[in-house]
Amino acid sequence: MKKDAKSQKSETGKPDEDKKLNEVLSGATVENSGEMGAIRIHNNVIAVIARLATLKVPGVVEMTGSIVDGLAGMIGKKKGGDKGGVHIDAEEEAIVIDITVNLEYGVRIPHVAWQIQNDVREEVEKMTGKMVKSVNVIVQGVQIPGVEDESEKPEEVES
Repeated sequence: MKKDAKSQKSETGKPDEDKKLNEVLSGATVENSGEMGAIRIHNNVIAVIARLATLKVPGVVEMTGSIVDGLAGMIGKKKGGDKGGVHIDAEEEAIVIDITVNLEYGVRIPHVAWQIQNDVREEVEKMTGKMVKSVNVIVQGVQIPGVEDESEKPEEVES
């Protein structure tokens, strides 16, 4: 649904402001256009919807990002579509969602992953009106619920 530069109407009426607005919005939104104007949904909003839908699924302990995501977040180079274990790729006609999770030890992994795919697709399509092409679930680990990872515990200081 992209228009060429000549046929596209100016959004703000000022070329410099339009250029800045388009730079901010490009690749970071899902757009629906109609007679009344454009509706833009930022990828972070879609990521939050996907994250909340995922966390509601029984068997999901936490959402995780990769080591690369963690480093990118520390140096401020994280993409707009990355939100704590969720990556959004908004294509022309549909959305592709990658979800990285840790599951509860003992759950049937394929069943929980299918439930995540189903629930995320349903919620995103219902709330945004855009078709979800795919929901890719990456199971990064399994955890016993309520037991903290030894490497994440703060060290005890003896007095």
